[in-house]
Formats: sequence, structure tokens, C-alpha cells
Amino acid sequence: MSDAKGEMVRERASLTPQAKTEILQVLGFLESFDEELDGLMEISAPNPYVKMSAYLVKRHLEAKAVTPTSLIGASGVPYATATRRMREMIDAGLIEQRPRTASGKSFSLHPSAEMLDAWTRFSTRLRRLAAQSFGTAEARADTQDYYFGGSYLAAQTIQPPQVLLEPLKLTGGLRVLVHGDPTFMVMHGLKRQFEQVIGCPIQQRAFSIDRLHEEALKNAQRPTSRYDLVALDLPWVGEFAESGYLLPLDEVLDVDRLAPSDFHTAGWQGAHWGGRPYGVPSQTTPEMLFYRKDLFAEAGLEPPHTTKALLKAAEVLHEPTQGRYGIAWNAARGTALGHTFIMTCADFGQPVLDLPKQAGGYDATRLAGGGYRALIDTPRSLEAAEYLMTLLQYSPPDILSMSWYERVRPFANGKVAMAYGYTLLAPYFEQNPACAAHGKVGYLPHPSGPSGSPIAPVGGYLLAIPANIAPERLEAAVEALIVFTSPEAQKLYVEHGSRTNPRYSVGADPEVRRLSPIFETVDAMSWRDELQFWPRPPIPEISGIIQICGEECHDMLRGVQSPKSALQAAQDRADRLLREAGKL
Repeated sequence: MSDAKGEMVRERASLTPQAKTEILQVLGFLESFDEELDGLMEISAPNPYVKMSAYLVKRHLEAKAVTPTSLIGASGVPYATATRRMREMIDAGLIEQRPRTASGKSFSLHPSAEMLDAWTRFSTRLRRLAAQSFGTAEARADTQDYYFGGSYLAAQTIQPPQVLLEPLKLTGGLRVLVHGDPTFMVMHGLKRQFEQVIGCPIQQRAFSIDRLHEEALKNAQRPTSRYDLVALDLPWVGEFAESGYLLPLDEVLDVDRLAPSDFHTAGWQGAHWGGRPYGVPSQTTPEMLFYRKDLFAEAGLEPPHTTKALLKAAEVLHEPTQGRYGIAWNAARGTALGHTFIMTCADFGQPVLDLPKQAGGYDATRLAGGGYRALIDTPRSLEAAEYLMTLLQYSPPDILSMSWYERVRPFANGKVAMAYGYTLLAPYFEQNPACAAHGKVGYLPHPSGPSGSPIAPVGGYLLAIPANIAPERLEAAVEALIVFTSPEAQKLYVEHGSRTNPRYSVGADPEVRRLSPIFETVDAMSWRDELQFWPRPPIPEISGIIQICGEECHDMLRGVQSPKSALQAAQDRADRLLREAGKL
């Protein structure tokens, strides 16, 4: 594939959902207006350029295919005339052709960036002119600052993904294995648009986190992968890379095409094992503390930056007789609580492994050589465990069964004043005006213990290519990977509800920042070096260690064993796990 044809993301006009709606409204108006003009006089002549351009743009925005025959039919002029006009528009760079068959004799037609930009600007001007001519005084006033604000900001926005000049050749379509979280569900909702971009069908399977891990491992054992791309939780990188289940990206593509410097540092580092990238961050979603700004203000409380301040706030805001509790968090047995425990240990300055110290925390980038050991039964870990025991006093009665989503739903509904949660869960309250927390939420990194510092443990998923992918599918899988993780695609996910983002450029986009304060907050945390992936080091044994901690700490929270006993049991089991893996 040539460099020109293989370029995945090309510059095009910025088309936000609002811009698309405006263009479709203008196109609908022009259709009705054209019908009225046709009835005005018996003598009239259609403009084939306008008719074909309008038809092409409308079908593009509706994610519907356009063939030369259908475009000619929309022109309103004889076949020969329409064919000449269509060729003139292709030669002028207004229409792009994409092969539909291997022979290259059949094409689909798509509006170029120039055409889309022209319709975007025309739609804005037409609405402004209509408001000035026929609107109220208030509507006319709203159009006064057009040149001083709107057009300047639009020029800084990230462009949506452009269709590939050559469709991906994948028998049966692109097959993707993902996690069933809000961001990947947004991607599923955009399926038709991305099918148009890459030129082939998309089949997406989604699982819960534990089932995703199980299916990804099963897939790696198959003679040939069932999937072209797989989503992996960041801590799984070492397990899958060391087992030879993933293709190193530097072997199959020019990594510079991914613009590595644009990714949040912690997210990009977390995609590596042994100094090599094995995936591309598809979503970077730090775990934060969500808190109700209005409740804190009413109680005269400052945002809690330390665990001590958090416990004080939880005590003040905990009013179970009124149906409101202080805080919600992951306390369900196993994976959920295991994540909570090791991240809480990090808040107290204790990594779960004996990692070397460095500026900003600990270095988790040099684990491929082994030689590490678990650090669970330590004084700082005991502080973290006792902190979780204290949190129980200010938590909902069903806290021991709460996991990823259950902890955020009561927060959104006003039953909880604070919650630990990943940014990907923010749509539960940011996009529902009816919920009690809507528009009233503040975001903080994890409050720190006496020996720790504020951090936001990085979560999220990367997209990777299975090592057992069929060779004939590899090239297309690489191109799809670049499309789905591009700034253009990431912005599209955000515009349709995602609250995760792995790239600085997307977080800096003015349209993105208007959608949620999360993006500016996360970027600021990254610049302050508060986004860290060392709390969940990506060693092959991390899933087992997390499970062990989640089981022993659950018994601790239930009162079956003391915090000290729980840590000793977890340490013994983790040591045995690492010894059996040959790491001790």
C-alpha cells in the first residue's frame, strides 16, 4: 500500500454533532426551498453541482453509500450532462473515489475535506443570515460575535476521521474483542460511521473484565485468532507480551504514525513491556475521587486532599437516617476489592511490588527481567487496610457487594456524597440532567495518606494485535488500529458520550473541554505527574495478586480476620504465586 493510500487520518472539516445537525437542517431546508422554486415558474434549470453536492454530503452524514449511478440520478439533469459534471467535481478535488472491489472497477463516492468544509461554512452563514433577516432581536444579537469567536475556535478543533481511500480487505469484516464499558459501547454505537471510514463491516464482542481476560487467553491458544484487535486492561500487558500472545507494534508498523508524544505519559508507558510497545491506549481513565461540591459547600468543608480530610468529610456527610451515606468504593470480593486495596496502598506510598523509587513515585518500566517480589505485609499497607476498615463506617450497607458500576450509581442518584471512580463512569451523572449529582461534581486525585502524595492511578484499555492473527489480515488490522486510536476517533468517542481520553491533543480541543471539566482536569494531573501506572504494575502475575488481595481483604472487611492477619495471608499466597512462576 502506498504512503498516500495508506494514510489513515486525513485533514477534513471539523464536524461536531452540532455541526452535522446544522448541515442536515440546511440541506432539508434547501430541498424544500428548491421544491417551492420549481413551483414558482414553469421555466427553470437545476444546478447539478449543488444537487449532487448536497446529496453526497447528506448521504455521507447519514453513513450511507453513494455510487456514481445514484449520484447521477440525484443531479436533476440528463445522464450525459450529469456524468460530465461529476467528472469535473472529481477532477476539482471535491469528490473522492474509493474502490469497492478488488478489481478497482467499481467505486463508492465520498465528499472531500474541501467539500465538507464548504458546506460547514455555508450552513453557518445561512443560519446567521436567516436569523439576521427574519429572527428576533435576540437571535440577531447572538450572531454578532461569529467572526470573533466561533470561526476562530473551530479552526483549532480536531478533525473527524476521513474515509480511507482504499477499503480494508478483511473477509467477514473487522473482528474486535472489547470490554463492555461505556467507552467501548460508544464505539459500538458509532459502528456504521466507522464501517464507512474503513470500508468494511465491524463485528464487536464485549465482555465483563474477568470474562474478557478469560476470552483473550482462550483466543491466544487457538491456532488462528478469532479477532483482529483485542482490548486488554493495562496491567495485563506483561502477561500477554511475555507469553508471546501479542505482536510487538514496532515489528508491524512505524510507531511514529501513532504520535506517541501525544499520549498521556503514564498510559503510553503502561502499553510497553521490556521497552517495546505491545498496544495502543484506546482509553486512559484514571481513578479519581468524585465529590459533591454543593454538599461540601453547605457543610463548610474543603475538598479532601488527604485521607484524614476524606474521613472527616465522610463522617460529616454520612446521614443514613436521611438515606445518604458518606462514600462508595469497590469492595466486592475478588478483582474489584483487589484493585481498591493495591491502589489504596499506593495512596499511602506503598507499591504492591518492590519497585525502585523515582521522581513522582516508582519505576514500573523495567519489570520484564523478573526478580521482583510482592510487598503486601508492610506497615504502610497496614495503614491502608485500616483506612478501608474505617471507610466501612461511612459506606452504604451493601458496600461489600459494590464493584465498578454499583459504586457510582448511588453517587449519581444522590445517595452517596463521595465515590472513588474511573472517569469512564462519569456519564452516569454528567449526561443525565435528572440525576441529583448532575452539574455538581468535583474531581480530585486520590487523597494521600501520611507517607504518600496525591496520585490518580491510571486505568483503561489498550488495543493490541494478537500474535496468532491470520497473516493475510495483519496489514488491515494495523490500519484499523491506527484509525480507532487516532485523535480524530478519540474526539468522536468523547462527542458521543465517552469520558476517557488517552491523548493530550484531544483534551486540549476547545469543543472537548466544553463537554466536561474532566478532560482539563486529567491533562493537568498528567502535567503534574499525578497520573501513574505503577500502582497496578503490569507483571504477568498481577491478575493473580489482585485476586488474592481482593479475597483476603474481603474476609478482613467482613470481620473474619484482622487487618494484620489478612496482610500476612495475602503476602504468603503472593509469594507462593511468584515462586511457582519462577520470579523468586
